[in-house]
Order: sequence, then structure tokens, then C-alpha cells
Amino acid sequence: MADESTRVAIIGCGRLGQIYAEAYTAYPDTEIVAIAEYNPERRAIVGDRFGVKALYPDADALFGDIVPDVASVVLPVRHAKNAVIAAAQAGVKGVSTEKPFAATLSDADEMVEACSSRGIVFSGGSLQRAMDEVQEAASWIRAGKFGEMTGASVHRWGDGEISGGGCQHISVLRLFTGAEVSEVIAWGKPQEFLESDTDTGLIVNGRFKMTNGMEVPVFGEDTPYIGVDIWSEDALVRWDWAPPEIYQGFDDSGARVRIEAEYKPYQWDRFWYTTGALRSFLDSVRTGSELRISGHDLRQALEVAIAAKVSAVSGNVPVRLPLEDRSLTLYPRDYRWQGGDVSGEVQTAEEAAAAWVPKPRPTPASP
Repeated sequence: MADESTRVAIIGCGRLGQIYAEAYTAYPDTEIVAIAEYNPERRAIVGDRFGVKALYPDADALFGDIVPDVASVVLPVRHAKNAVIAAAQAGVKGVSTEKPFAATLSDADEMVEACSSRGIVFSGGSLQRAMDEVQEAASWIRAGKFGEMTGASVHRWGDGEISGGGCQHISVLRLFTGAEVSEVIAWGKPQEFLESDTDTGLIVNGRFKMTNGMEVPVFGEDTPYIGVDIWSEDALVRWDWAPPEIYQGFDDSGARVRIEAEYKPYQWDRFWYTTGALRSFLDSVRTGSELRISGHDLRQALEVAIAAKVSAVSGNVPVRLPLEDRSLTLYPRDYRWQGGDVSGEVQTAEEAAAAWVPKPRPTPASP
């Protein structure tokens, strides 16, 4: 397949699905052959915008008519499982989904199993874990460039959500440490959000115990940072929702010294870390290379988030992973769970017809 154009179907063409369509249109080695979108007006507009004639109301209709090489499922969370399993059953070579991809652990298990049992590549969403610079920093850590890493910390949850946005932090933490979370203890507030079945507005502080022996403090409330730190005796790698900053050595006052991180040029940088996820997905389908973010990674992030909520609700008891109760559930905020059309954040026809204007990609500032 490496010498041919990869045939892509996109399942769900709301705001994020349209960004996927922009990317797959820009890449020289991919072709969008079909789109599934339940909103008929948006389906017609997006099909015309990207020159796609094969348009369907849902995944079942699409796969009943065409089997692409890969399918990207970009649906609200509540609809993701059926589409992922339909893609696997149809016989695609690879399927990707978005974050978070489930609310219930058993649903996550079903998706991972449906793909793994068929030898189908199952890629995760457009997480910063997949960004070129994050991957490069992780490779330096693994190569021992900074010595033995002895500690790590997590600062605030993405978008104030321990599942919906916190999957970013958990995924980067697992990448940088090269370890899994084996135990969680957490404290949560305010009480009304702690008693809710969603992760919206919940502030969780705690500690993660990792399989490599690290004990990672988790700061749910404001600190000067909003990402993940990992350090050795004389070095610090800091991911703070941008290309990681590198500190090595100390100045005369004992403060860390930031050094220039020599990252490689970033290809298709207008799509920022979405490109890292999608290009890794395509490479894995074609060559069997390792995914930068997988469905398994999203499942691990969901499980850690649920464990944190369970610990906080139960009076800060330590919770061991993996969780035995796979029926445990944590819903993301309504926009992620049901989509903008249902939650009141509707995309207009004019917006759907317009070219996407990307936010500027952060570049590493000089030390």
C-alpha cells in the first residue's frame, strides 16, 4: 500500500471531522472516498467542499456499499463504539477514533478487542502525545540523554476534565515515564461535581503510583503550569501544551538552565498534532510501525480517570489498576458526549462551507 494512495472514509463530519478532511485532502498519498454524516445539510455541504460524491447518513450505510482502506471515526462519544466496531467488521485495514472514545470501560474493551482480534490497526485521537516534538523528547528520555528520570508531576487537567481533556496528560505521562499507572489516590471537589456522573468542573488532586516505582503528584488546581514534568538529577523535560521545554544543569543561583531543544522541522504543521496522529496511523497501516497514540492508550487514560473519580468519591482510598469492574462509567461534558447539534453548540451551514483556519502552532521559544 505504501506506493498507492490510501482510500479513506470519514465517519462524522462536524467541526473536527472537517479538520480531518482538510488534512487527508492536503496529504499527497490519501484520498477521501466516502463520508458519513447524519445531518443532511452538512453532509451535502461537506461533500461538495471536499469533492466527495459517496455520501452516507451513517457508518452502516457506508460500509454496506464501500470498504475503504482506513476509516476515521470522528463522532460524539456516545456514537463512537458502534462505528468503530462496524468498521472492524467491514474489514478495513485501520480505524481511528477521537478522544475520549468511550465513557464506560466495557465499551472501550469491546472496541479494542474488535480491532485486535481481526489484526486491524486501531489508532487513537489527535492528542499532543502524537506531536512530533513530544515524541522526539520522549525518544531522548528513553535514550538516556538526560540520565535516569527519577520523578514526574501532572499539573491541572486539560479543559478542566479528568477524562475529556485529562487524557492528554495521562497519555503524555505514560509516554515520558515508559510506565503504567498502577495505583491512584485522589481528592476531589466541589461536592456537587464529585457526586455527578460526568467529569465536568471536577477538580481532582492526587497521586499516581507508576509500575516503574515513581510516585507522581497530581495537581488539579492552578499551578504555574498545565502539563507534565519529568526530571532527573540535573535535567527537566516540561510539556506544557506546546513543544516540550528542556532544562539541563543549574546556574550560579541554583536555578535550572533552559537549553535549546533541537527539534526536527515539522511537516504539514498547519494541522499541528493532528498530523502526528494521522501520519502515525497511516504508517502503521502500511508498514506495521508503532502507533503514537492507540485505542489502547485511550482506554488506559479513561481507566486512570475513572480510578481517580472512584478514589475521590470513596474517601481517598487507594485504587489499584486495572479495575475489575468494567461497568464503571465517567461521562465527558455534553459537547463531547452528544455533539454540538444536541448540546447547543451548533455549527452553521456557513461555517461548514468555509475553509478551516488553523490556530497558530506554538513554536519553542528561545531559552
